Amino acid sequence: MSAHRVLVADPIAEKGIELLQEAEGIEVDVKLGLSESELVDLAPNYAGIIVRSGVKITAPVIEAGSGVLKAIGRAGVGVDNIDIPVATQHGVVVMNTPSGNTISTAEHAFTLMMSLARNIPHAHRSVVEDRFKEGRKAYKGVELYNKTLAILGMGRIGAEFAKRAQGFGMKVVAYDPYLGEAKAESLRVGLCETVEEAVKQADFITLHMPKTPETTHILNAERFDMMKPGVRIVNCARGGLIDEEALLAALDAGKISGVALDVFEVEPPAADNPLLGREDVVFTPHLGASTEEAQENVGIEIAEAIRDQLLHGTVLNAVNMPNLDESTLREIGGYLDIASLLGALAGQLAPQQPDLFRIEYEGNVSNIDTTLITRSALKGFLDIGATSGSANYLNAPALAEERGVRVTESRPADESEYTELMTVTVGNGKETASVSGTFFGAEARIVKVQQHHIDASPTGHLILVENTDAPGIVGSVGSILGDAGINIASMSLSRGIVEGKALSIINLDSAPAAEVLSALEGVPGVLGIRAVSL
Repeated sequence: MSAHRVLVADPIAEKGIELLQEAEGIEVDVKLGLSESELVDLAPNYAGIIVRSGVKITAPVIEAGSGVLKAIGRAGVGVDNIDIPVATQHGVVVMNTPSGNTISTAEHAFTLMMSLARNIPHAHRSVVEDRFKEGRKAYKGVELYNKTLAILGMGRIGAEFAKRAQGFGMKVVAYDPYLGEAKAESLRVGLCETVEEAVKQADFITLHMPKTPETTHILNAERFDMMKPGVRIVNCARGGLIDEEALLAALDAGKISGVALDVFEVEPPAADNPLLGREDVVFTPHLGASTEEAQENVGIEIAEAIRDQLLHGTVLNAVNMPNLDESTLREIGGYLDIASLLGALAGQLAPQQPDLFRIEYEGNVSNIDTTLITRSALKGFLDIGATSGSANYLNAPALAEERGVRVTESRPADESEYTELMTVTVGNGKETASVSGTFFGAEARIVKVQQHHIDASPTGHLILVENTDAPGIVGSVGSILGDAGINIASMSLSRGIVEGKALSIINLDSAPAAEVLSALEGVPGVLGIRAVSL
C-alpha cells in the first residue's frame, strides 16, 4: 500500500511536521506561498492538505484533487479560506483546531477589553510623545468591576473569557443558540434568548463566534441603536461580525465609547479606513492566536488529526461532519458496519429510480445518536446502488439530495421483538425493497427481507430465491449451483409466510455467472432470482 501524501501549504509548528514525518504510511511535503493555479496542479498528488489562514483552498483546488484528496486541516479555528460546501460535495473532510488557541485568544481578547477600559495604547503614546500631563487628564477610564459583560458565542473561548471576567467581578450574560440552561448555569452566566436581550443590558460586549451567513453583521446599526450609551465592544473572533460602516456612525454619534478590534472585514484594513485614525478604537493585527504556545498546539493538533484520519479513518473536530473518534467507533462501529450492509443490500434489491430512503431504529440503537449510522446505511446504498463507490460519510446526504432521494429516519413506538433492529427501506413511490438486520451476539444477521422473516449472514456473494412453497425447488437450485462448481456456504429459508411464497438466501463462495442465474430462473416454481454482493 502506497503512503498517504500530505501537503503543508502554510507555516505550522515544526513539531507538527515532525509528527507527520515520523508516522509510518505518511509522506510530507512543505511547499509555502503557492498560488491557486499551483495548488490546482498539485492537489491530485495529495490525500491531505494543511493550511493556516494564508492559503485559500478554493473549489478548483478541491475539484482537482477529487478522488485523491481526503482531508483538509486548518491549523486554527476559522475556516473562511476553505470552500466547505465543495469539500463536502467531494467527500473531503475539513477539520480545524478549536482548542489549541483557546487560552491565547481568550487572554488576548480580555487584554483588549482592559486596554479599552483604561485607554492603555493612547495613554502610552501620550507619554512617549511628551504629553504626560495632557494624557493624564485626557485618558480617564472605567472599572470592569460590577459592569455587565455580554458574550456573544459561548464556545471554548467565550467560556474562558467568562472565567476571567468573573474574576474581575463582572456580571456575565451570554447569547449562544447552542447554549442550554444547565450549561449556562454551570458557567455561572445569565442565558439570553436573543442577541437583542444580551446587548441591551451590556456595558461591554465581546464576540466569540464563527462568521456564517447568520452571524455576518450580527452587530449592525439596528442593534447599535438599542445598546446602552457608552458601551464598549471587543472583536477578537472574525472580521465581518461587525458592520464597520454602522460602527463608525455609532462612534461618531457617541453611542459607543470605544471598540477594540483584532480582526477586520478586509484584512489588512485599507490605509484610508476611517476607523484607523480614531482615538476611541484600539487595534491589533489579528494576534489572537499569536503566542508560541498556541502556534505549537494547533500545529501538533492538526497534524495528529490529519494523520489519524488518513491512517485510521477517525475524524476529530470536523466542521462538515460529526466526529468519528476512537470512542465513537467503539460505541457504534458495529452499527456502522451492519447499516452499510443493509443499505447495500436494499440498494441491490431496490426498484428502478428510487427516490425514497428510510431507516428505522428499534430497541437499544434508537437511544443513541444515529447520525453517522444513517450516513453509513446511505453510503452503502449509494455505493452499490448508484455511484460506484463515490459516497462516504461526508457527501452521502448531498449525493442523495442531488439524485432526488429523500432520506428519513424513524423510531417506531411499537415494542420490537428484538433487542435492537435496523430496517432500511428503498422505494420509488410504486415499489419498495425493505431489509432488516440485528445482532446475534456480536454477529450481524439479516432477519427480514420484505415480509419474509429469515436468518442469514450479510456477507459475500448471495442469491435470493423467491419461489412457490412447494417441495423440490430448493433441491433443484442446489443441483444447478453444484453443476456450475459453485459451493454453497450456507442457506437460510423462510417458508410459507407470505401468500404461499418462500424465500431462500444462499451464501456462495463465488459469484454466479449470468448463465447460472438464467438456469435458476428457469426452475419450475421459481418466481424471482436476485444476486447481490456485500
